[in-house]
Amino acid sequence: MTRFIVAPQWQGSSSARAMQLVDGAEAIAGDLPRASTTLLDPPAEAGDAQGTRVQRHSTLVRMRERIEEAVRASDEPAIVVGGDCGVALGAVSAIAGDDLAVVWIDAHPDLNTPGSSPSGAFAGMALRAIAGEGEALLRLEPGIAPSRLVLVATRAWDPEEEAFVVAHGITVIRADELASPDTLADAVAATGATRAHVHVDLDALDPADIGGIAQAVPFGARTTEVVASIRRLRERLPLAGATLTEFAPSSPAAAVDDLGTILRVIGALA
Repeated sequence: MTRFIVAPQWQGSSSARAMQLVDGAEAIAGDLPRASTTLLDPPAEAGDAQGTRVQRHSTLVRMRERIEEAVRASDEPAIVVGGDCGVALGAVSAIAGDDLAVVWIDAHPDLNTPGSSPSGAFAGMALRAIAGEGEALLRLEPGIAPSRLVLVATRAWDPEEEAFVVAHGITVIRADELASPDTLADAVAATGATRAHVHVDLDALDPADIGGIAQAVPFGARTTEVVASIRRLRERLPLAGATLTEFAPSSPAAAVDDLGTILRVIGALA
């Protein structure tokens, strides 16, 4: 069985449509099995930086704690539905260990630091925080080693992010390489991990497959190939947890148009 934890966090986003992430999370929640779903109420306040370079730091810290607690309380592997990509920190914190690989299926690597981020938005720092770098209350200690990170369908880079990937030799799988479902499973197996957390930012998908994305990036992965790759990975390694984020539909009607695609991805994860 799978536990779903819906965390409609928007405070980590830099998008002008950030508040629509709440609508997106709630739309997804409406199609999840009620008995297996925990809904975390979104904080009413935006939060403040508290002297750091992370916008809305105070609220993000509270949400990290709530997500981590909810995942740890689950007797089954949990899928955390965001909200922005920052929800992945609490989800991974709850299951972290030196046998865990983190698969980051995302158009953006989210590997900025508070110092290098052009926006100060935590969503763009989430994977770097999981790797153990960043503000003290918004990072994993010890972090997941870069050798156990696998980036998938990543195609929108900032200079600091590229430098970090090159310096650490992090595996990057292009969207077109997912035509073979073995590519992802082989890459994760090569890390030596015995469990995996899979993060899916819906902007990893090609804009032809999904419309409710605030920052769409062309030339993304096809849904069928992402689904097949996740299923093949799960045949090779147990899934310790997952996150699915960044659904920001422009209206309730538009949300309905995308839910079929989203539920296919969730089905592969669950």
